[in-house]
Amino acid sequence: MNSILHKILEQIRSGSGIVIATVIQTAGSTPQKPGSSAVFGEEGLVAGTVGGGLLENEVSQIAESVLISGVSDHYYFDLDSDQDPEGAICGGEAMVLVDAEPFRHLAAFEEMEHTLKSQGDGFLLTTISLKNDTSRKIKRYWIKGASEADMPVGMEQALKKLILEHLNRALKYGFTGINLKTDPSHQLEMALLEHIHPKPHLIIAGAGHIGNALAHLGSLLEFEVTVVDDRPEFANDARIPDADHIVVEPIGTAMKTLVKGKNTYVVIVTHGHHQDGEALKACIGSEAAYIGMIGSRHKVGVLKKQFLEEQWATPEQWSAIHAPIGLDIGSITVQEIATSIAAQLVQARNAKKDRDAT
Repeated sequence: MNSILHKILEQIRSGSGIVIATVIQTAGSTPQKPGSSAVFGEEGLVAGTVGGGLLENEVSQIAESVLISGVSDHYYFDLDSDQDPEGAICGGEAMVLVDAEPFRHLAAFEEMEHTLKSQGDGFLLTTISLKNDTSRKIKRYWIKGASEADMPVGMEQALKKLILEHLNRALKYGFTGINLKTDPSHQLEMALLEHIHPKPHLIIAGAGHIGNALAHLGSLLEFEVTVVDDRPEFANDARIPDADHIVVEPIGTAMKTLVKGKNTYVVIVTHGHHQDGEALKACIGSEAAYIGMIGSRHKVGVLKKQFLEEQWATPEQWSAIHAPIGLDIGSITVQEIATSIAAQLVQARNAKKDRDAT
């Protein structure tokens, strides 16, 4: 939900009608995992995805009618029977929850937004209950921690206990569903828990052609993108519309100021040897998950010699730098170089996820 949160809030605050569709159960081969969400408005898909293809087309049609009816419900899809005009056959089964009234959950979404802006994480709890034979009632809560004190006010004790028992599973897998039909004392059918955490922060030192192309790819890959450069004619919103933040300052100064935590990925692609060195000096010894610098092997060798001789870096710190940057895919063009860097960023991010999960 994090990836579409800004669109949800933007649409609710503007008064636009939207529905949120979320994949809540799957079996077999499906295009998206449980937790995948999409926002649909009057013009169709606004942001996110529930899998694309025929599934998304069918959900889009349901969303169109739900915008009119205002009725929330979950829908079952047998994808084994779906075949597109080109003959491609989907597989498996999927259950998709369609929320007709996201505006009712504005408080939860705003709490989530506040937590994420503070670089915190938490859990989005969604409860689904039977409203009548043809619709469901949906409630959403933001849970900022894993203690009983963090549970929603007014929630019955038995349900609180059950939610607490499933937080670790949500933390491990990102999303989990809890079957509540076994309790005849209430009408709740299901609870959904999604672990929401801040997007990884990609800092790009250099707003040239490669920095520009990488900002676009970084945004598509769900990074929060900051671009740093000392040239306002290069570093501006019109030229780099995909950046979340643009900093126009001397590169070394700006890079010293920016926080480089464990969820930060730094790419150095400036317009000169001196600027590369200044940017790198500001990152050495930080907690950044990834530091990469562009340059030929000769240039990298010269900087390495200087950094070690001046004791700006230890041999161990230097060995952690990805230089030359990017995966070796035979890159030649700007777009290819940016792609090789983006691929290495994804590789590093996924490796970090695996380490954090163990």
